[in-house]
Amino acid sequence: MESVNFFKGYGKVNPLEDHPINPSPKHRRHRIIALSLAVFLAIIIGSLVAVLMNKSATESQKSDPSQLASNSADSLKTVCAVTRYPDSCFSSISPLNSPPSNNPLRFFNLSLHASAIVVSSLKNLLADSTAEPAMKDCAELFDDAASQLGRSAESICVGFGEKVLTEMKISDLQTWISAAMTDQETCLDGLEEMGSTAVGEFKMRVQKSQEYMSNTLAILNNIQSLYKKFGLTMP
Repeated sequence: MESVNFFKGYGKVNPLEDHPINPSPKHRRHRIIALSLAVFLAIIIGSLVAVLMNKSATESQKSDPSQLASNSADSLKTVCAVTRYPDSCFSSISPLNSPPSNNPLRFFNLSLHASAIVVSSLKNLLADSTAEPAMKDCAELFDDAASQLGRSAESICVGFGEKVLTEMKISDLQTWISAAMTDQETCLDGLEEMGSTAVGEFKMRVQKSQEYMSNTLAILNNIQSLYKKFGLTMP
């Protein structure tokens, strides 16, 4: 009997097996609260991880140079679509667009810069060929055109906190760029009236300059709508 009792006692691993204790309502309430907190924390952590993963993917996309260049090219095509010469608009701005941007004001600046480069080269060409009176007049007109474009570029350089494109500024820019275009047209008209032998070749070179300035003016005239289209705020 003693051995039986010994083995019987030996088999009792858990002394509470014979008398299981039911958890009290208080204990059950604590368990429910703990489980709820665990579920809540799991949801919060899962959401945070999802947000961080999405942010990381977005930042990775932003930092990808090829993606930036592609987005900028698409933006430039949208900007150039408002011009009369979209092909020359894209080809003149694209090489200057480094680092890539999708800002309409930057595209306007680059178009203005491209126009100034061409006008300056034509001005230098005219300075070296003033044998004909008409060419001499053209040299003066292109000098004025270069000054108008230079004034336009200077007006955009503002101090910190100053508004770049006020209504008055846009009006002034429209006036100066239009005046530069008129200078070129007056030059060509004078060459044709005087029967200049240089009119054919020179006219082809001036046409590029006229296209560039026409594009610049078109971007300026549509700059407010372009900012809205891109979801950006006018500077």
